[in-house]
Amino acid sequence: MRRSWDIFCSVVDNFGDIGVCWRLARRLSSGLGYGVRLWVDDLESFRRLRPDIDTGAVAQCIDNVEVRRWGADFPDVVPADIVVEGFGVRLPDAYIAAMVARKPSPVWINLEYLSAEAWVDSHHGMQSPHPRLSLTKYFFFPGFTASTGGILIEDGLVDARNALQTNEDGKAAFRRAIGIAPSAAATRAEALWISIFCYENAALPGLIAAWADDARRIQCVVPEGRARSQLERIVGRSLAFGEPVEIGQLTLHAVPFLAFDDYDRLLWSCDLNFVRGEDSFARAQLAARPLVWQAYPQDADAHLKKAAAFSERYMYGMEEAAALSAIRLFDGWNRQAGDCGSEWTNFANHLATYSTNAVNWAERVVENGDLAVNLAKFCEDRIE
Repeated sequence: MRRSWDIFCSVVDNFGDIGVCWRLARRLSSGLGYGVRLWVDDLESFRRLRPDIDTGAVAQCIDNVEVRRWGADFPDVVPADIVVEGFGVRLPDAYIAAMVARKPSPVWINLEYLSAEAWVDSHHGMQSPHPRLSLTKYFFFPGFTASTGGILIEDGLVDARNALQTNEDGKAAFRRAIGIAPSAAATRAEALWISIFCYENAALPGLIAAWADDARRIQCVVPEGRARSQLERIVGRSLAFGEPVEIGQLTLHAVPFLAFDDYDRLLWSCDLNFVRGEDSFARAQLAARPLVWQAYPQDADAHLKKAAAFSERYMYGMEEAAALSAIRLFDGWNRQAGDCGSEWTNFANHLATYSTNAVNWAERVVENGDLAVNLAKFCEDRIE
């Protein structure tokens, strides 16, 4: 029987929430053959990731997923067999009432945020009966161990990644395709390629100064977003697409906002990736390249615990000096401390170690399985 899914996404920080929900919807539909409706409250942000989205449409089909606009007046629809609320979003009251009326009741999932914190393992899969209604919600946690739901991994992703990473001509062609001027693009032997996608960060000026003074040429690719805006203020000039800006040993390459598949290729083609939030964070791990993550800033510095939990798990078993340098850079980056620039040289001296670690980490992540497959099995086991 072809099960149906409803996935609800409220776009909070522009791209992370919709990025994960869209990847899940596409994977369940095109990869696993389910019928999927994706309810989104901000189609404008969604269109940045999928340019073919019609922001004026109430309903449309993209990659075999029925994309529905989620507005204030929710339509009268029959709930799906499986209902997923992305990251604790509140479902419409009318829809919850329809879930109660539906027999059998849908399997109700709260898809949580990705975290490396130890408590996630024990909370994954926990159920929470509704205090008034005949409904039960299950908490499904993405994660990095066999006791969690894993992360989203499409069929063929590893092979496609490996094919690009072993093809220097292919990487050069991709860079040209996203607007990096061929005359400025250096070969791998001549330069360190870095991508940077972050929130506003007070530590960024120090890092840029360190890159400008580095012994190697550094080619930094900056997709459109907050990092580009802050970098323009730091360097005192605009960063136009296709017009590289050189500051000492550093060359900055501004590129347009990249759709899903191109952003993956950017991560694969770089030697180091600075990422943020959740979606780019997960994709950077699958890229099998060293990464530095900026967790979404939270009240009471709760994000620092998340960043520390990941960095400690990510660096576990690494040679001590390399691990300590990486942990200090992670911590400084998330605290937005000015010492990231001074830590850079030490961090860069261990890049070969981090590269090996990144490959090993990606293999372990893949071994934990695809979140969509794990979630589908979890739900199928609970359908009445």
